[in-house]
Amino acid sequence: MPRYPGYSIMSARLSPISCLRGSRMKRSFRVPLALALFSSMACFHAVITTGRAESSTVVEQEWAKSWVAGLVPPDVMDVSKQCASGVAKVETQHSFLNLLVQWLTIDIFSPMDIKVTCAGAGMAPKTSMITPSENTPAAERNAMAQAVERADRTGEAVFVRF
Repeated sequence: MPRYPGYSIMSARLSPISCLRGSRMKRSFRVPLALALFSSMACFHAVITTGRAESSTVVEQEWAKSWVAGLVPPDVMDVSKQCASGVAKVETQHSFLNLLVQWLTIDIFSPMDIKVTCAGAGMAPKTSMITPSENTPAAERNAMAQAVERADRTGEAVFVRF
């Protein structure tokens, strides 16, 4: 094996083929890593509606503190003073910046944005109620079927009271 000044024996043993294998390996991990990072940056958005008519009053809490990938939820928002007629809609969202912070903290800190839309004062909820005639499984299935049919026909929320 030829010796050159400034080169160690280890560097002389490395062949161009072994260097190419390492770079192929590195290249093969780039695409899955890029896809994992890209998919982790998606914005999550959930909307919960109560079926009540919405008012123009909206209460927002940005960067609500959640921990351990959301396993420890943020503190409860008390909107009873702002929403005297109740709540019409609750939205939670993880924005790009929220998810970036969550990713940088390895899911320890998981912030989210919360938006509560109040129900309109004096407005009746756009819902109806169905109560089974008896406390039997057949009557409960019949009430659920009626609720599904009515909700499909009217496009409004239908509650079933057991």
